[in-house]
Amino acid sequence: MFLKRLQSEAEIVQSKQYLTTHTIDHAHETDIFSIAVTTTQVISASGSSNLKVHSITEPEFTLSQNLNGAHKLGCHHLTISKNGEVIASAGFAGELLLWVIEEDQWVRKGSVLGMVLIGSLELSIRDQGLELLDGNKPGEMWALALSADGQYLATTSVDGRINSLDGRYTVSGHENGGVYVFNNDSGRLLHSLAGLVKPVRAVAFSPGSKLLAAAGDANIIALYDVSSGEQIANFSGHQAWIFSLDWNTTGEYLLSGGFDGKAKVWSIDQRSCVATHSETEKAIWSVKWLPKVGKNEGFATAGANKSISFYREALGR
Repeated sequence: MFLKRLQSEAEIVQSKQYLTTHTIDHAHETDIFSIAVTTTQVISASGSSNLKVHSITEPEFTLSQNLNGAHKLGCHHLTISKNGEVIASAGFAGELLLWVIEEDQWVRKGSVLGMVLIGSLELSIRDQGLELLDGNKPGEMWALALSADGQYLATTSVDGRINSLDGRYTVSGHENGGVYVFNNDSGRLLHSLAGLVKPVRAVAFSPGSKLLAAAGDANIIALYDVSSGEQIANFSGHQAWIFSLDWNTTGEYLLSGGFDGKAKVWSIDQRSCVATHSETEKAIWSVKWLPKVGKNEGFATAGANKSISFYREALGR
């Protein structure tokens, strides 16, 4: 009876298998710190001055555009609006550049479309993208997040991080482990979330902003209910700092990448890791889900090995 009871209560973890479909070796000359994905492209940024655009609709993932000299000292963050029409990139020299798509090519362009102040956070779109409101000092503009329509941009300094912005909320993670959720309409702090006592390096809202994931130097991913502010789960499995988080389009799975060189896929329903890829021993700085091909999901990773790797689910569900 006791054995039967244990078996009935045991959690059965259903794993998922992803296969490497392609790797762009030496995509950049230095570490790739950030990637952004559209329905047809992956845009990458590194310690070198160029931003590169590769096609994800062609079998060889060919280079379709090279934005030469975009950031003289390199670029540490990219963010793209959900409609795929606006990119913001932040460089190590302190510059913020804005890009829009015109006839399948990315060009620098923009205008002051608006600004909202939320606590200590500045949200704005600027015409030439050459400076921010604080005087354009290196490190003053670190993490970036664009609204879904590309009309608003959120930024923080090096002692804080915003990786996610939607129509209702803005979230920031900080060096002291604090995670703060702001209401965009009221401009007020909605939640101050506990659970991480070490620097936070990545935060991400689920689609619809029902859930929030945060991770960093604590080597765990904390999962919160946004409406109540309650921490509902911890995901453990990375052996080093976690640098990047990304939700799939349905909110069923969360993708993470870390300093341990591992990319992990987490099932929200199962509260467990269902896939791990560790093809490199070097840090993974950025991970992103790719558009679905049929029923099969895929994702891309990039990091200190200077390459971009692409994975696809082995079998559709």
